[in-house]
Amino acid sequence: MKLIKLYSSILTLLAILSCSTNDINNNQNGLANFQTTCVNGNGNNTLTGPTGAYYKYAQTGVIPLTQVPILQNPQLLPFPHSSPLFVITLPQGYKGEESRPLIANAPFPLGIDIDRNDGAVTWDYVPSSTYPPNFGVNDIMKVVIDNMLNTYDFNGIDDVVCSINVPQSFSGINFIYASRFLRFGRFTAIVWINVKELPFGNFSVTSSVSAGPTNEFDRLVLDIFLPLSNQLLVGGGSLSDRDNDGTPDIYDREPDNPNIQ
Repeated sequence: MKLIKLYSSILTLLAILSCSTNDINNNQNGLANFQTTCVNGNGNNTLTGPTGAYYKYAQTGVIPLTQVPILQNPQLLPFPHSSPLFVITLPQGYKGEESRPLIANAPFPLGIDIDRNDGAVTWDYVPSSTYPPNFGVNDIMKVVIDNMLNTYDFNGIDDVVCSINVPQSFSGINFIYASRFLRFGRFTAIVWINVKELPFGNFSVTSSVSAGPTNEFDRLVLDIFLPLSNQLLVGGGSLSDRDNDGTPDIYDREPDNPNIQ
């Protein structure tokens, strides 16, 4: 009940603060002046606006949103995923399918691939997949990127704007986070993976791909990518607060650590 009241209060406050009846589609949800820097091996690059914020969001989950990102044109029913743990609603004009293994003889992953009907936009999220011991982080990243390029019938990347591999640790579990900001042809893509070593040497991998036309990317971030990502943090009709610290996950810098909001 507390979470439901919190959610209602947030929505009421946002309605009061809004300067017009138009929502995030017009005010860019506080991200118009956002700036962040990233590295690609040749120095720093500056990313701005919703696109820059979304790349930062992929790393930290924290960006200065003024409104909860919600799909403005959802389909009537959630996607019929075979796993009851994976509940997500698609936008109108998009289609989805359950994720498939990207390498031979791998177990079926848990995830979803969402594509715009014209094939120009893709959003894939795979929270659980398995890779064998002979795959390193860069090998896994290459598999994910090559699969994306195949979706677009495209060969090669024109510009690696940002590229990082960062070892991390949480609750005694070591993993490597890697992300890429890419441009190919008329498209932009943000790809990230989390790689954790399992017993007997296999790797458990979480991966995400967000790609679309460069001249639409800011709009896609606001209207499609952030709202889809937000659904993963929301459950049961109220904002999720996994660590029960009183701060909804979408605003929590570490949503699984009750000591940090």
